[in-house]
Amino acid sequence: MRSCFQKCTFEFYREINLQIPVFIGIDHTILGIVRSIEVEDKMKTPFGQVPVLSVDGFDIPQSAAIIRYLANKFGYAGKTPEEKAWADAIVDQFKDFMGSFRQLVMAQRAGKPADEIAKISSEVAIPARDSFFKIINGLLEKSKSGFLVGDGLTFADIVIVENITTLEKNQFFTASEHPKIVALREKVYAIPAIKNWVATRPDTQF
Repeated sequence: MRSCFQKCTFEFYREINLQIPVFIGIDHTILGIVRSIEVEDKMKTPFGQVPVLSVDGFDIPQSAAIIRYLANKFGYAGKTPEEKAWADAIVDQFKDFMGSFRQLVMAQRAGKPADEIAKISSEVAIPARDSFFKIINGLLEKSKSGFLVGDGLTFADIVIVENITTLEKNQFFTASEHPKIVALREKVYAIPAIKNWVATRPDTQF
Protein backbone atom coordinates (compact mmCIF):
# COMPACT_ATOMS: atom_id res chain seq x y z
CA MET A 1 0.00 0.00 0.00
CA ARG A 2 1.50 3.34 -1.03
CA SER A 3 2.73 5.57 1.73
CA CYS A 4 1.44 9.12 1.73
CA PHE A 5 3.50 10.27 4.71
CA GLN A 6 5.45 12.75 2.58
CA LYS A 7 2.54 13.97 0.44
CA CYS A 8 -0.54 14.06 2.65
CA THR A 9 -1.35 15.57 6.01
CA PHE A 10 -4.70 14.45 7.35
CA GLU A 11 -6.25 16.94 9.70
CA PHE A 12 -9.27 15.81 11.64
CA TYR A 13 -11.71 18.21 13.22
CA ARG A 14 -13.26 16.96 16.46
CA GLU A 15 -16.59 15.11 16.38
CA ILE A 16 -15.37 12.87 13.55
CA ASN A 17 -16.71 9.32 13.37
CA LEU A 18 -14.76 6.72 15.34
CA GLN A 19 -14.20 4.63 12.23
CA ILE A 20 -11.73 7.17 10.86
CA PRO A 21 -8.88 6.54 13.34
CA VAL A 22 -9.31 2.83 12.56
CA PHE A 23 -8.52 3.50 8.91
CA ILE A 24 -5.56 5.62 9.91
CA GLY A 25 -4.30 2.86 12.17
CA ILE A 26 -4.29 0.39 9.30
CA ASP A 27 -1.46 2.22 7.53
CA HIS A 28 1.10 3.37 10.08
CA THR A 29 2.91 5.56 7.54
CA ILE A 30 0.11 8.11 7.59
CA LEU A 31 0.45 11.21 9.72
CA GLY A 32 -2.81 11.90 11.50
CA ILE A 33 -3.22 15.17 13.38
CA VAL A 34 -6.25 15.39 15.66
CA ARG A 35 -7.32 18.80 16.87
CA SER A 36 -10.39 20.41 18.36
CA ILE A 37 -12.49 22.92 16.50
CA GLU A 38 -14.40 25.69 18.20
CA VAL A 39 -18.11 26.00 17.52
CA GLU A 40 -17.66 29.29 15.69
CA ASP A 41 -15.05 27.69 13.40
CA LYS A 42 -17.67 25.30 12.04
CA MET A 43 -18.92 28.06 9.77
CA LYS A 44 -15.55 27.99 8.04
CA THR A 45 -16.12 24.40 6.92
CA PRO A 46 -17.74 23.58 3.54
CA PHE A 47 -21.18 22.78 4.97
CA GLY A 48 -20.91 24.78 8.19
CA GLN A 49 -20.51 21.66 10.30
CA VAL A 50 -18.06 18.92 11.28
CA PRO A 51 -16.59 16.43 10.57
CA VAL A 52 -14.28 17.60 7.81
CA LEU A 53 -11.23 15.80 6.47
CA SER A 54 -8.56 18.07 5.02
CA VAL A 55 -6.12 16.45 2.58
CA ASP A 56 -3.36 18.81 1.48
CA GLY A 57 -5.78 21.69 1.96
CA PHE A 58 -8.64 20.00 0.10
CA ASP A 59 -11.62 19.70 2.45
CA ILE A 60 -14.00 16.73 2.35
CA PRO A 61 -17.18 17.11 4.46
CA GLN A 62 -19.66 14.50 5.74
CA SER A 63 -18.62 11.40 7.66
CA ALA A 64 -19.89 8.91 5.05
CA ALA A 65 -18.00 10.68 2.26
CA ILE A 66 -14.85 10.75 4.40
CA ILE A 67 -15.08 7.05 5.19
CA ARG A 68 -15.65 6.13 1.54
CA TYR A 69 -12.76 8.35 0.46
CA LEU A 70 -10.36 6.68 2.90
CA ALA A 71 -11.66 3.22 2.01
CA ASN A 72 -11.04 3.84 -1.69
CA LYS A 73 -7.68 5.47 -1.10
CA PHE A 74 -6.29 2.64 1.02
CA GLY A 75 -7.93 -0.39 -0.55
CA TYR A 76 -10.83 -1.15 1.77
CA ALA A 77 -13.74 -0.28 -0.51
CA GLY A 78 -13.97 -3.69 -2.19
CA LYS A 79 -11.89 -5.38 -4.87
CA THR A 80 -14.35 -5.13 -7.75
CA PRO A 81 -17.06 -2.66 -8.78
CA GLU A 82 -19.62 -5.20 -7.57
CA GLU A 83 -17.98 -5.54 -4.15
CA LYS A 84 -17.75 -1.76 -3.87
CA ALA A 85 -21.45 -1.47 -4.67
CA TRP A 86 -22.32 -4.00 -1.97
CA ALA A 87 -20.09 -2.33 0.63
CA ASP A 88 -21.81 0.97 -0.16
CA ALA A 89 -25.23 -0.67 0.03
CA ILE A 90 -24.56 -2.19 3.45
CA VAL A 91 -23.37 1.11 4.87
CA ASP A 92 -26.34 2.95 3.34
CA GLN A 93 -28.71 0.38 4.84
CA PHE A 94 -27.03 0.89 8.19
CA LYS A 95 -27.52 4.66 7.88
CA ASP A 96 -31.24 4.05 7.32
CA PHE A 97 -31.39 2.03 10.53
CA MET A 98 -29.40 4.60 12.48
CA GLY A 99 -31.93 7.25 11.47
CA SER A 100 -34.52 5.29 13.42
CA PHE A 101 -32.19 4.71 16.36
CA ARG A 102 -31.34 8.42 16.41
CA GLN A 103 -35.02 9.25 16.91
CA LEU A 104 -34.91 7.26 20.15
CA VAL A 105 -31.66 8.85 21.31
CA MET A 106 -32.92 12.37 20.58
CA ALA A 107 -36.16 11.71 22.47
CA GLN A 108 -34.18 10.52 25.47
CA ARG A 109 -31.83 13.48 25.35
CA ALA A 110 -34.75 15.90 25.03
CA GLY A 111 -36.31 14.50 28.18
CA LYS A 112 -39.47 13.33 26.45
CA PRO A 113 -42.09 11.55 28.60
CA ALA A 114 -41.42 7.88 29.30
CA ASP A 115 -44.49 6.73 27.37
CA GLU A 116 -43.41 8.68 24.28
CA ILE A 117 -39.91 7.22 24.47
CA ALA A 118 -41.35 3.73 24.89
CA LYS A 119 -43.54 4.23 21.83
CA ILE A 120 -40.63 5.38 19.67
CA SER A 121 -38.62 2.41 20.90
CA SER A 122 -41.29 -0.22 20.24
CA GLU A 123 -42.74 1.21 17.02
CA VAL A 124 -39.68 2.71 15.32
CA ALA A 125 -36.28 1.81 16.74
CA ILE A 126 -36.72 -1.87 17.63
CA PRO A 127 -38.41 -2.90 14.36
CA ALA A 128 -35.69 -1.08 12.40
CA ARG A 129 -32.98 -2.76 14.49
CA ASP A 130 -34.45 -6.24 14.06
CA SER A 131 -34.81 -5.74 10.32
CA PHE A 132 -31.22 -4.55 10.03
CA PHE A 133 -29.80 -7.41 12.09
CA LYS A 134 -31.73 -9.87 9.93
CA ILE A 135 -30.04 -8.43 6.84
CA ILE A 136 -26.55 -8.56 8.36
CA ASN A 137 -27.03 -12.08 9.72
CA GLY A 138 -28.25 -13.17 6.28
CA LEU A 139 -25.15 -11.79 4.60
CA LEU A 140 -22.87 -13.47 7.13
CA GLU A 141 -24.75 -16.76 6.72
CA LYS A 142 -23.87 -16.76 3.01
CA SER A 143 -20.29 -15.50 3.49
CA LYS A 144 -17.46 -17.97 2.99
CA SER A 145 -14.86 -15.59 4.42
CA GLY A 146 -16.64 -14.37 7.52
CA PHE A 147 -16.57 -10.82 6.16
CA LEU A 148 -19.63 -8.99 4.85
CA VAL A 149 -18.32 -8.51 1.30
CA GLY A 150 -15.95 -10.72 -0.64
CA ASP A 151 -12.98 -12.46 0.94
CA GLY A 152 -11.42 -9.56 2.83
CA LEU A 153 -11.95 -6.56 5.06
CA THR A 154 -13.96 -3.63 3.71
CA PHE A 155 -15.11 -0.42 5.30
CA ALA A 156 -18.56 -2.00 5.58
CA ASP A 157 -17.18 -4.45 8.15
CA ILE A 158 -15.57 -1.65 10.13
CA VAL A 159 -18.65 0.58 10.09
CA ILE A 160 -20.96 -2.24 11.18
CA VAL A 161 -18.64 -3.60 13.87
CA GLU A 162 -17.88 -0.20 15.40
CA ASN A 163 -21.52 0.76 15.56
CA ILE A 164 -22.61 -2.63 16.90
CA THR A 165 -20.31 -1.90 19.83
CA THR A 166 -22.03 1.47 20.27
CA LEU A 167 -25.45 -0.19 20.20
CA GLU A 168 -24.28 -2.72 22.77
CA LYS A 169 -23.15 0.05 25.12
CA ASN A 170 -26.65 1.51 24.85
CA GLN A 171 -28.41 -1.81 25.56
CA PHE A 172 -29.61 -2.08 21.97
CA PHE A 173 -27.59 -5.13 20.97
CA THR A 174 -27.41 -8.47 22.81
CA ALA A 175 -24.32 -10.41 21.80
CA SER A 176 -25.72 -13.82 22.74
CA GLU A 177 -28.56 -13.38 20.24
CA HIS A 178 -26.27 -12.69 17.27
CA PRO A 179 -23.26 -15.05 17.28
CA LYS A 180 -22.42 -14.40 13.61
CA ILE A 181 -22.21 -10.65 14.17
CA VAL A 182 -20.09 -11.24 17.28
CA ALA A 183 -17.80 -13.50 15.22
CA LEU A 184 -17.44 -10.70 12.66
CA ARG A 185 -16.51 -8.25 15.40
CA GLU A 186 -13.90 -10.64 16.79
CA LYS A 187 -12.49 -11.15 13.30
CA VAL A 188 -12.22 -7.43 12.64
CA TYR A 189 -10.87 -6.61 16.10
CA ALA A 190 -8.18 -9.30 15.71
CA ILE A 191 -6.54 -7.35 12.87
CA PRO A 192 -3.37 -5.97 14.54
CA ALA A 193 -3.78 -2.27 13.71
CA ILE A 194 -7.45 -2.31 14.65
CA LYS A 195 -6.73 -4.32 17.80
CA ASN A 196 -4.24 -1.64 18.83
CA TRP A 197 -6.77 1.14 18.17
CA VAL A 198 -9.49 -0.62 20.17
CA ALA A 199 -7.10 -1.06 23.10
CA THR A 200 -6.06 2.61 23.20
CA ARG A 201 -9.09 4.62 21.97
CA PRO A 202 -11.22 6.74 24.31
CA ASP A 203 -14.14 4.90 25.88
CA THR A 204 -17.26 6.80 24.88
CA GLN A 205 -20.98 5.98 24.90
CA PHE A 206 -21.45 6.79 21.20
